[in-house]
Amino acid sequence: MKYSSEILIDLPVERVIELFDNADNLFKWQESLVSFDHVSGTPGEEGAISKMKFKTKKREMEMQETIMKKNLPHNFNFLYEAKGVQNWNDNRFESVSASQTKWTQSNVFKGKGMIKVFMAIMPGMFRKQTMKYMQDFKKFAESEK
Repeated sequence: MKYSSEILIDLPVERVIELFDNADNLFKWQESLVSFDHVSGTPGEEGAISKMKFKTKKREMEMQETIMKKNLPHNFNFLYEAKGVQNWNDNRFESVSASQTKWTQSNVFKGKGMIKVFMAIMPGMFRKQTMKYMQDFKKFAESEK
């Protein structure tokens, strides 16, 4: 499953990148994130691997994040892997004006078992979650002016 989402953030691209590229900020906009632990590589750089744990009312999930490519502000690519699913995540940041940035996120999901079934019958669920995270980041970033 492939899709892209975009959002406008009312901040200069340099500030958006500064906030997005700081792992400490993850907890400020990903409400279900309970831990982010560096596993290997240079933190924040290509090849770095981290373990992330999420907890919602209904479930707990653990995933591995690998930074695949970091060429900011042009793109920042991640591979997220969890039980039964892989997500290649491409983030692009474009200056729209001196005070506005367009963030485009493209996702490619591959699933196994029940995850593959969910992807086929409920693709909107994945898109909705992506947009929620993007809106949460926008709200956080714009509050950091």
